[in-house]
Amino acid sequence: MKILVVDDDKDIVELMSIYITNEGYDVEKAYNGKEAITKLNTNPDIGLMILDIMMPQMDGLAVLREVRKDSQIPVLMLSAKTDDLDKIQGLIQGADDYVTKPFNPLEVMARVKSLLRRSQHDVRSEEPDQIEIGPLIIKRDSHEVTTSTGKPIQLTALEFGILYLLASHPNRVFSADEIFERVWQQESVVSAKTVMVHVSHLRDKIEEATNGEKVIQTVWGVGYKIETH
Repeated sequence: MKILVVDDDKDIVELMSIYITNEGYDVEKAYNGKEAITKLNTNPDIGLMILDIMMPQMDGLAVLREVRKDSQIPVLMLSAKTDDLDKIQGLIQGADDYVTKPFNPLEVMARVKSLLRRSQHDVRSEEPDQIEIGPLIIKRDSHEVTTSTGKPIQLTALEFGILYLLASHPNRVFSADEIFERVWQQESVVSAKTVMVHVSHLRDKIEEATNGEKVIQTVWGVGYKIETH
């Protein structure tokens, strides 16, 4: 499997390429957004993208919007921007995780491996393969989600992880920290806003497909749940 590193800073691309290669993955490199799109369209073996936001020709958010039209490949955003609104914008556009520059390459690789585990369906075998809850049918092994009328819902790996976690424990409230630690498989560090954005995006997709049904409930001050009656 290949990991695509996209950044107009060639030093960052080379640095991350060393760490990625040391972990046993192949590397594809791109130095602007248009080149990244070309690489993705011509390399079906690319399984994850590390994507900078501020780039010439086509910025990272524009790349992300283009990719999300027909692909749910895991995307880790890199940016010198530290404002929460910039992070939230990236997550809303469909990014799976976000790291600000300057960064520790070891932290980036830890997040990469976590995203790959989720995208490769690293779930516990004792969990049910299929869950039918409310208007949704959720299939664990294939990561497929459809409505009860058969309409597919396209989710990112992290969105699926959140939905499956809540659906497999109906009526239980999970805090943002619990969701982050279970789905991202990392220790929770300032995770509430990240989880909130992903839950919001997940809700939008479900409501669009089900004509507005409210599947995920917020328990204010506590967390999130899917309730059954």
